[in-house]
Amino acid sequence: MTVLDEIRRLEPEFRAEEDLSAEQRALTGRAFTYMRETGLMRGLQPKRWGGAELSLRDHLTSVYELGRIAPSAGWVAGVMGSHPWQLALFPEETQAEIWTSDPDWNASSSYAPTGKIEPVDGGYRVHGRWSFSSGCDHAQGVILGGFAGKVEVAPGVEVPNYGSALLYRDQYAIEDTWHVRGSRGTGSKDIVVDGAFIPERRFLSSPLYEYNPDRPAPGMETNPSTLYRVPWAVMFNLVLVAPMLGLARRVLDDWTADTRVRKANWGGTYADDPLMQMHLAEAEWVHDAAVMKMYDAIDTITEAAEAGVFLDKRQRARLRWNITKGCQETGFAINKLMRVASGRTVFVDHPLHRLYQDVIAELGHAFLVSDGVGQYYGAALLDSSAPEVML
Repeated sequence: MTVLDEIRRLEPEFRAEEDLSAEQRALTGRAFTYMRETGLMRGLQPKRWGGAELSLRDHLTSVYELGRIAPSAGWVAGVMGSHPWQLALFPEETQAEIWTSDPDWNASSSYAPTGKIEPVDGGYRVHGRWSFSSGCDHAQGVILGGFAGKVEVAPGVEVPNYGSALLYRDQYAIEDTWHVRGSRGTGSKDIVVDGAFIPERRFLSSPLYEYNPDRPAPGMETNPSTLYRVPWAVMFNLVLVAPMLGLARRVLDDWTADTRVRKANWGGTYADDPLMQMHLAEAEWVHDAAVMKMYDAIDTITEAAEAGVFLDKRQRARLRWNITKGCQETGFAINKLMRVASGRTVFVDHPLHRLYQDVIAELGHAFLVSDGVGQYYGAALLDSSAPEVML
């Protein structure tokens, strides 16, 4: 059976655990075990380390489906399920450290540079607090984003050295700050680090490798598959888009089921209301268009990697604009549906209440806000100056 088949087979179990995860504000151990059993959490891990090394299309289709079934599990699977892909870009010594003894080893993450990564002899010293580390209770480590001084990307050209620092579980504390209404089951708590040391091999520089086609990331030497050559920022954007659009599919399905049997004040049903019919038709169109944009981005970066074509910043901006705009418009369409849903959706036990809160929470992620990439793309089309964004 495929990963997708396994997810669908376990749908009743995932749905039951989703309710429990929301209650305890973190994924249950059983939910995470099911995610592992499907193979999803190792879908993007290299085959040489026992992973499936699936195509990006197959992997994200599975993430989308889990997002439909169990939104919190889908979100964590999107985020943490992408980390074996990034870990495969680290030097071979780092890969061997984490996967030789435990092929299931995985990390949570927080990429916003809110803490400090200080270059020191032999490596880096890490300090500070990072937030929104989804699934951190089930991780053996964490990937933290930050600026580590400057790095020379070309002769005489230095830029801020933003990158990813990899820490082990005994190097940080998890602080339970996750008291929220939406995405309750993701357990996206804070990571607190007090001067932990990491060797050079556990820091991966984005500007050094991401925008230089002649300088592949260290892990590509032993993981030559084109899967590991797709651009990181577009890739990480997609792993958030997939579960969000899966969640949107769930909202549309549940809204439709509720509206089919909802009695109207005049004695009929809302299913016969022409305005309701148009609201739903428009929401379906927006969702389907967003899903098509998602698959277009997946296929574009995959085909470019297979052909050895380097996508420049303007091309990456177009892709990120398309997929974030798709999520944003899907959120607007869901807002319209909720506006005409029953007033009873305000009650916390209404089936649509928590799902709507989940939509709001997921769309609040910085990588699902379309404004910055849209402005960059528009400015690039006009040959004008554009804001600095991660592309």
